[in-house]
Amino acid sequence: MYIIAIGWLYVTVLVAANEPSVIAGIVSFLFYGLLPCGLLLWMSGSKVRRQRHAYREKLLADQRLDDGNRGDAEADQ
Repeated sequence: MYIIAIGWLYVTVLVAANEPSVIAGIVSFLFYGLLPCGLLLWMSGSKVRRQRHAYREKLLADQRLDDGNRGDAEADQ
């Protein structure tokens, strides 16, 4: 996925370099390259973010359950 984004940004940099003014080049790079590419990468990474969030919640829940069980062991020592 990243190779497609890099290729797309390369093409839009070349298109922006052919614009008649610097402002037009910056605007075309932002609206044809950076914003669509950023949106695409953000949308494609949403599944990974959801999975990572669920994994962290599961780890925290497991830690909370383990903390409750350790109280009996400390009293015996």
